[in-house]
Amino acid sequence: MDKQNSNLFNSLPTPSPNLNSISPYLNFDPAVLNQGGPEFIFPEGAARQRGRFELAFSQIGGSVMTGAFLGSVNGLYTGLKETSIAGHTGSVRRTQVLNFITKRGAVSANALGVVALMYSGFGVILSLVRGTDDELNTVTASTLTGLLYKGTAGVKKCALGGAVGCGLGVAYVLWTSKDRLRDMLPMSNY
Repeated sequence: MDKQNSNLFNSLPTPSPNLNSISPYLNFDPAVLNQGGPEFIFPEGAARQRGRFELAFSQIGGSVMTGAFLGSVNGLYTGLKETSIAGHTGSVRRTQVLNFITKRGAVSANALGVVALMYSGFGVILSLVRGTDDELNTVTASTLTGLLYKGTAGVKKCALGGAVGCGLGVAYVLWTSKDRLRDMLPMSNY
């Protein structure tokens, strides 16, 4: 009987001599991984900066979350003020305040999300059409966003929306591209 049991156990594969390097939790040998290769997954020669299309998702999501937060804070303030004026107390006041918070938060989140969607869409289209992503695309996209967002309110408000969008775009470009603009201006060498 001992010979049969020993034959049965002897037929199992023997462990490798490098048993200490095998991860007991993941059941793989880390030596299989390329330890000397690049740390990031980028194609050879590709830029290590995200493009307009990839940035659009974070811009839109960030704008929606910012709008929801600001609208909720505004709703809380307005709700507390309105319910105290109306003389509500207890659960009625609590319900009214929550209604103000959710309504104002949703409206603000929707508005900022739509603006960010339009801005990102214009930026991606301009980047594809022009073949470059520069400051002109940013200012043009923000101007077109302001024009389109207020486009149904009449010519004067549409022009005002375009001017506000252009102003915000120029301010953003001046803030983010200070060094590059300083090098482009001739008086910056003095």
